Amino acid sequence: MKRTSDFGLSGTFVIDTTFVLFFLALEYGRSATMLAFDATLMAITMLMVLVLPYFLASNIEKPPFSNWMIGRSAVALAGIVTGIAFKQSLGVVVPESIRFMPMTLLIVASMISCYIQFYGLLKLRLAK
Repeated sequence: MKRTSDFGLSGTFVIDTTFVLFFLALEYGRSATMLAFDATLMAITMLMVLVLPYFLASNIEKPPFSNWMIGRSAVALAGIVTGIAFKQSLGVVVPESIRFMPMTLLIVASMISCYIQFYGLLKLRLAK
């Protein structure tokens, strides 16, 4: 039987890290050029955000790892494609001044995710 998490979520994803993954993939698609050092570091970071949240402690039953990777990979691919489309539309459809909006959203999502993860680790639990 699946138990819901502390935030009332019973899905198969860790929601906060999924937002971080999406915005990181969006920024990667917007800014990355192939064979650049910063693109390599972003790709390694995106791979870690893709895989490692599966191993976080949680109160819900985890899905099979293959299903987890398929879903998270779809989110990352959607973010990269959206980032490439955003890069192509800069100055044409959307103003050039919002070029760094994906990075701003990534920073906000990361801060919220850190808060949620630290809250989950540090909250008081009654001893049994």
